[in-house]
Amino acid sequence: MTATHVKRAFKYRFYPTDAQAAELSRTFGCVRKVYNLALQARTEAWALRSERINYNATSAMLTAWKKTEELAFLNDVSSVPLQQCLRHLQSAFTNFFGKRAKYPRFKSKKKSRKSAEYTTSGFRFRDGKLTLAKMAEPLDIVWSRPLPEGAAPSTVTVSQDAAGRWFVSLLVEDPTVKPLPATGTAVGVDVGLDHLLTLSTGEKVANPRHERKDRDRLALAQRRLARKQKGSANRVKARQRVARIHARIADRRRDHLHKLTTRLVRENQTVVIEDLSIRNMVKNRSLARAISDAAWSDFRSMLEYKAQWYGREVIAVDRFFPSSKLCSNCGTLRGKMPLNVRTWTCDCGAVHDRDVNAAKNLLAAGLAVSACGAGVRPQRSTPGGQSARKQETQRATAGIPRL
Repeated sequence: MTATHVKRAFKYRFYPTDAQAAELSRTFGCVRKVYNLALQARTEAWALRSERINYNATSAMLTAWKKTEELAFLNDVSSVPLQQCLRHLQSAFTNFFGKRAKYPRFKSKKKSRKSAEYTTSGFRFRDGKLTLAKMAEPLDIVWSRPLPEGAAPSTVTVSQDAAGRWFVSLLVEDPTVKPLPATGTAVGVDVGLDHLLTLSTGEKVANPRHERKDRDRLALAQRRLARKQKGSANRVKARQRVARIHARIADRRRDHLHKLTTRLVRENQTVVIEDLSIRNMVKNRSLARAISDAAWSDFRSMLEYKAQWYGREVIAVDRFFPSSKLCSNCGTLRGKMPLNVRTWTCDCGAVHDRDVNAAKNLLAAGLAVSACGAGVRPQRSTPGGQSARKQETQRATAGIPRL
């Protein structure tokens, strides 16, 4: 697997002047307005006339909207972000008709993300300074890490989060992202709550529980927010205090996951994980908060795109594979095993740590699937016919239980 011409987004924080902040706020509002108008037009055209309107038609509508007295304010901001939001709407409909997403929703002034995307005609990047359209001065960006040498941004996205922080994301081609040298090592990874990750090597990574550490501060800030009168300036300040705590939790969580996934991809050629249905798991009210704090979905997405960048392989084993109940020594499958059972002894005499045993079984199943496409569900009795183990080479199956 090769990774060439990887496009990578570099995100930085910046501090706008009052004039720049006002211009960007106007741009965010106009982007939201155009997006909602175009979505309404496309929805009504289909409901009333069964007509599908594409990007070109909405772009022509935008030109007409600008000429009206009611929407003349759209001329005050750069046209590039407005055109880009129409392209985003077109992508949303493409994903909807391809059954990859739900029907596009209208943007909310209070809840939707504030962002605007500029293409090359909407900004100037020279000598490490970024100047957006309709602005006289470059943005005051904190260059926390350097861009790749000679990189030229193809798009620039400006956003403001709920905590009031301003960010700019530059999309560039990163020539430094190349496949790493092959290591020949593989590891099974079992995710959990007591320990965030348990590796087939026996190593356990502690769960930092970022949300729990700030839970008291968050609860206090939320109580103070609930007492503020709606529409007041104090309520706005209280809401930003809550948002800052949430941002602190999210930043620490994301940083920790980036470090973990980068390490796993660098050290291993193959990483085997379990294909969990996290959307269904968070419906358990007793575990939803802990599962969301662990961010298993983010862990998997980071692992997969980094593996693609660096020429590694990620294998997801079927979620119904009984990795915890299968003896990694003899292959015996136990019956029921409640979550409170953390260690158990097999009839063969092997004493297993539940999570380590699960990681070893995931590794065995993943290598079997990678080698010959065999299934990952074991038989409850001795399987008949040729096993996945016998179809693999000895190097790949050394120490792997029979499936």
